[in-house]
Amino acid sequence: MIGRMHSNEICWSVGRGRVVGPAPFFIVGILNVTPDSFYDGGAYNTIDKALNRAEEILNHGGHIIDVGGESTRPFSPRVKLEEELARVIPVVKKVSAKFPRAFISVDTYKAEVARQSLEAGAVIINDVSACRFDSSLIDVLVQYKPGYVLMHSLGRPETMQQDPKYTDVVEEIKGFFEEHLRKLVQAGLPEENIVLDPGIGFGKLLEHNLEILRRIEEFFCFGRPIYIGLSNKSLWEKLLGLPPEERFVATQAATALMAYKGVKIHRVHEVKLTADTLKIVSSLKCFS
Repeated sequence: MIGRMHSNEICWSVGRGRVVGPAPFFIVGILNVTPDSFYDGGAYNTIDKALNRAEEILNHGGHIIDVGGESTRPFSPRVKLEEELARVIPVVKKVSAKFPRAFISVDTYKAEVARQSLEAGAVIINDVSACRFDSSLIDVLVQYKPGYVLMHSLGRPETMQQDPKYTDVVEEIKGFFEEHLRKLVQAGLPEENIVLDPGIGFGKLLEHNLEILRRIEEFFCFGRPIYIGLSNKSLWEKLLGLPPEERFVATQAATALMAYKGVKIHRVHEVKLTADTLKIVSSLKCFS
């Protein structure tokens, strides 16, 4: 049986003393400034294109703009610090200047990218590594106290899909969240700044991803909003045989189900479609 959603709207404390919300859900619009992201690599690789994409995200109902300068798709190569900084920081500065009230997130696991992004106007760090790839990232988080996406992954992007194994994927992710949430809070990052992402596709096979989605409510035990990124991902190819350009309907169907179950934060490519999807869920009083 699908459980009813929690009735309360959410707020998310982020950097610079700002708060996202209150709202029944947040839409995170993806702005990849990479040449090799699986879905839109190279589409926003100039400042003008990136600014147009940021404006589109906001105009279509996005609450947060998530800027990424390094692809973390399975088997992707790592990007040098200097290259990631050159891709990300000018975009963050320009977006922040043009849209000063926008909530800018940066998708990075590198401490120096996070630090310079927060100085440039970002207020959220979306980290696939849980501070495991660059141990100094936690110091940046404690100093600046941004919003933080604590995501589960099994290994690094270049190796994470090499035969991942779990005894019980949901229980193991819950243990991961418990451990790393405690470490972050003890280090000095306020709990209200942290949201939890089970990491769909990050060191998971199709059966693992589906089990996470079936049992998503079990992660509510931490009392933190759940953040999910399933937009156009390869699980839809494995489940339905769909190429990337044909996965948006599957994405919206899954997004509606996750919203109904109680997931509050949705990271997506198609912002307008997602806003419409979540408006339908809300209008059917699934949020009340």
